[in-house]
Amino acid sequence: MSDSRLVYSTDVGRIDSKDEKSQSQSKVFKDGALRIERQTKGRKGKGVMLVVGIDSEQHDLKKLAKQLKSKMGQGGAVKDGIIEIQGDDREKLKQLLEGQGFKVKIAGG
Repeated sequence: MSDSRLVYSTDVGRIDSKDEKSQSQSKVFKDGALRIERQTKGRKGKGVMLVVGIDSEQHDLKKLAKQLKSKMGQGGAVKDGIIEIQGDDREKLKQLLEGQGFKVKIAGG
């Protein structure tokens, strides 16, 4: 028990390591392409499209997400450097991203 790591304190609340968050912030691929993934896990069967691989230092993710959501006519969010768009119209999302100058690949099935 001497190796235990403190994760919560009644004085300051939850204690998170800053190193873990900085690693998950941006997942940029070596080939420079964005990936559009489909995910239903933990969403009660409702599918969302995940846009992964955008460098958050070069692009404003919130602004880009707002443009995509309005053009797609669907909701979504930005979480941990990943843009989530509700629904499953990956071809339309791919065309919108390519129109803005991104190299895009559809990942998964």
